[in-house]
Amino acid sequence: MKYRSYFEAAITASRELNILKKETIAHTLLDVAEALVRNTDKILEANKKDLDLMDKADPKYDRLRLSPDRIRDIAADMSKVANLESPIGQLIDGHQAENGMQISRLRVPLGVVGVIYESRPNVTADVFALCFKTGNVAVLKGGSDATQSNAAIAEVIQKVLQQFGINKNVLTLLPPERAATESLLNARGLVDVLIPRGSQALIDYVRLNSKIPVIETGAGIVHTYFDLDGDLEKGKGIVLNAKTRRVSVCNALDCLLIHKDRLEDLPSLVIALSGSKVLIHADEASYAVLKGNYPGDLLKPAGAESFGTEFLSHQLAIKTVSNLEEALQHIAKYSSKHSEAIISEHAANVETFLNQVDAAAVYANASTAFTDGAQFGLGAEIGISTQKLHARGPMGLTELTSYKWVIRGNGQTRSA
Repeated sequence: MKYRSYFEAAITASRELNILKKETIAHTLLDVAEALVRNTDKILEANKKDLDLMDKADPKYDRLRLSPDRIRDIAADMSKVANLESPIGQLIDGHQAENGMQISRLRVPLGVVGVIYESRPNVTADVFALCFKTGNVAVLKGGSDATQSNAAIAEVIQKVLQQFGINKNVLTLLPPERAATESLLNARGLVDVLIPRGSQALIDYVRLNSKIPVIETGAGIVHTYFDLDGDLEKGKGIVLNAKTRRVSVCNALDCLLIHKDRLEDLPSLVIALSGSKVLIHADEASYAVLKGNYPGDLLKPAGAESFGTEFLSHQLAIKTVSNLEEALQHIAKYSSKHSEAIISEHAANVETFLNQVDAAAVYANASTAFTDGAQFGLGAEIGISTQKLHARGPMGLTELTSYKWVIRGNGQTRSA
């Protein structure tokens, strides 16, 4: 295996990381956060080299783009992670057996965590922070479109690690070529778990080709249902925020469902989107209402492909439904099980929605933009899992742990 030396170095670093004191880990993370801000110009210079090679119209462009504010946000999230309590060594449960043995379950690191990701250089810092805090080594394979940005951030991190006398391979950044991806997918026995972050195509490719366990962080096909009893003022703010806060992220709104008896309020509900040049794909009923009440160059009839699409751009589909049940059926058909929301003042409908929608995060009268590790109090996130085994939703510190059984005895033996 061409890249075996990278994985073996990561395993060595993992053993060394397990003996570090929690206080050292926290102090190191705080120093890395400060170093990232100090090196803002250097990181932005590298980021510009990547951006210059990408079409600005590409939905990935915004994900790739860094700014002084974004670097400060990355550093702030890292500081939050540093100040959180580590779950490593925590007692999950325990009991004393009839023979006197003390049987306990304790949280332990996953080990060597591989992450394959596209476009987002912030992932380099976020994954390192969460893995390092939990005693995990991070083996990262970024996309070729963010080569310079990822390398600049990794260099800053590794310099601080070396200043603390810590093995720099606790953060291992693989070369950008595709062969490194194939090697990581086949690193059975060397890497404990693999987490893909990016497009549905990337996630599907990793899931189908990996020979090591995969935790899927799925694409976000996100719906918001405006119910018969929805509050219009709340709805205006929620729809605008969910769609336009950052269109290129997985929690951005893709499809607005609206009760047929509230269609007269639809122009008011969505008109603010025109200020951000949001192109609306409207079904027949909603198109008839919006025609003449929403800019014509930003309005088009919806096609079959308009639904079940993660736009990652300034586009939104609108579907008219007859009732809550029809909204639930539409979501069940097209949802990627990421984030779904209802806007309603009808308590029973809200509870039905929250109970019946199968998604990692379900909302009542709030923007889906909150599906984020930092917003959920996790400090940062390694991804948003849309599967149900091991982890679901934003993955923070606890989700980067497994457990082991610890048994303390006094000479007990088993007779049968």
